[in-house]
This record gives sequence, structure tokens and C-alpha cells, in this order.
Amino acid sequence: MEPGVLTEPEALKRGLAELARSLGFALCRVAPAVEPPHAGAFRRWIAEGCAGEMAWMERNAERRVDPQAVLPGARSVVVLALPYFQGPGEIGGIARYAWNEDYHDLIAPKLRRLDDFLQEHGGVQRSYADTGPVLERDFAALAGAGWQGKSTMLIHPELGAWFFLAEVLTTLVLPPDAPLPERCGRCTRCLDACPTGALTGPHRLDARRCIAYLTIELKGSIPEELRPLIGGRIYGCDACAAACPWNRFAQSSREAAFAARPGVTMGPRELLALDDEAFRALFKGSPIKRIKRRGLLRNVCVALGNTGTREDLPALERAAADPEPLIAEHAAWAVARIRRR
Repeated sequence: MEPGVLTEPEALKRGLAELARSLGFALCRVAPAVEPPHAGAFRRWIAEGCAGEMAWMERNAERRVDPQAVLPGARSVVVLALPYFQGPGEIGGIARYAWNEDYHDLIAPKLRRLDDFLQEHGGVQRSYADTGPVLERDFAALAGAGWQGKSTMLIHPELGAWFFLAEVLTTLVLPPDAPLPERCGRCTRCLDACPTGALTGPHRLDARRCIAYLTIELKGSIPEELRPLIGGRIYGCDACAAACPWNRFAQSSREAAFAARPGVTMGPRELLALDDEAFRALFKGSPIKRIKRRGLLRNVCVALGNTGTREDLPALERAAADPEPLIAEHAAWAVARIRRR
């Protein structure tokens, strides 16, 4: 056997990890490009309708469990983690990851740099940051980038749960890393913290009840029976992650682009006053832009219906006359709820 043949993939992996660290990634781990461990559970989850209106999950279901269907000849899956924790505290009912720049836009050029590096060594790649048919938490757990907690969130002993995942599928053979043991023990804090009961058991999430789904993925009317459970949240939910005791080890992000932008600190009445042009200007480059004005103001109306006072009625009454039916409906619900209080 020629000298260096066994160590060449290891050297390539070291070089890739060094580049990943220089780009700000806290972890660079490798899993084999095989069917992920929870492929069967994912198929059952889809069959039970737990994905709700996220039709793309069902359309791409088989691709998500078969790396070869995404990249023919794939041999390895590189898993990367980018922390976004900005320190303790909450802002305006908005999930931490959406406080500023859209992470897709931030991570994409970093993945291109890694792709260029692997191309130089003869690899063909497909790269994703929550944008492609990959069961990213499954591959991340397989690669030892953390374990899947009972909330289904990925947890790392030195990063907690506040980090983005990205994947690079490659035709190159890279030495795989070993999975980490699960360390949740008997803790059920995440399950207990879920406001809507979306976590129906350990490692079981019914997206149809999840506040992140209801405020982001659901495009129409929020079911009335779930509205009171949303509380003051207007974009996503961090309840299960915030309850996790492993987050005491969370590392603050080095990315200034994740610090809170002015728009997320606005009060609900200010947000209700936004027209389409002002909304687009305020949330340009933000993840919040994807739900459009109609989605955000729908959510604001629900939050005010749960937490507002009579002082909020004039703004809600104006919203109840909004030409957008989705906003008007939820505003009318909020007005009636506040008046009953």
C-alpha cells in the first residue's frame, strides 16, 4: 500500500475543519452518506400528518432519507454548526434566530468557500443551510455534532441548543466522527415548557400545534383554540430551547449580524401601523420578511388579543378594517377578547 493513502482523507478533513473554524463555524463533523437513523420515524411522522401544511416535506420525503437521491455518489456528509446566541434576554416575542440578518444569506457564502476547497481536491458537493432535502438533525447527531433532545432540538454539551446547522454532501471519502451519547436523562423541562402541547412525548413533535409553525409556516388563519396559547409571541418560539439546562453552556456568537436590529424592538402597536412598503424596508434581509406583512400583523393581533389592554383597542380596530382579510379577522378576534377582559 502506498505511503500516505490512509492519512490523506484525514489530512483533507483537518484542512476542511481549519477552514470551517476560520469562517466562524464552531463545529465541523462528518457522517457517512447513508440512510439516517430516524428515516422510519420520519416516514411515520409524515404519514400521520404531523407536518401540517408543509407540503414540501412530503414531496421530498424520500430524498430526505437518501443522500444518493440528492447527490449521486455521495460518500460523506459534512455537518457544521454556527452559534447565534446573543446573551440572555428576550425581545418582542421574536425567536432569537430572527433578531437580525437571515442566516441563510449569512451561511451561503461560507458554504461556497468550503465547496471551493473540496472541489480543489476532486469533490462534487451539494450544500444546504435548512434549504434542502436533508434530515439535518439526524445527520448532525450521526456525526457527533450533538444529540437529539426530547424536544427534537439538537443539543451540544459545549454549545447548548442555540446554533444553526448546515450540511455539505460530498463525493469525497472523509473519516466519520462518532455520535455523542444522549445526556438528557430524566429531564423533561422542554416537554413541560411547550405552551401548546406540541411536544406530545420525548422526541415527538406535532408541528400543527407548534408556535413556530403557527406563526411562520401556516399561511392562513390560526386555529382559534390555539390562539390563546401563543401568548405574546409574534414570530417563532424559543420555549423548549430556553428551558434546556444545557444552554447554560451556550457560547455567544461572534457574528455581529445576529445582534438585534431596530425592527424587532418595536412595540406591537407600531408594528400594526406598518404598510407594505414600510414592512419591506424594515425587515429587508431579515427572516421575518418571509411571512410578509399579512403574516406578521396576523401574529401581532393574536399577541395583543392575549396580552393587550384597552389602550390597544384603537390600533386593533384600525387593523380590523385592513383590506387584508387575514389581518382583519385576527384583529377583530383580538378586539373581542380584550373587551371581554
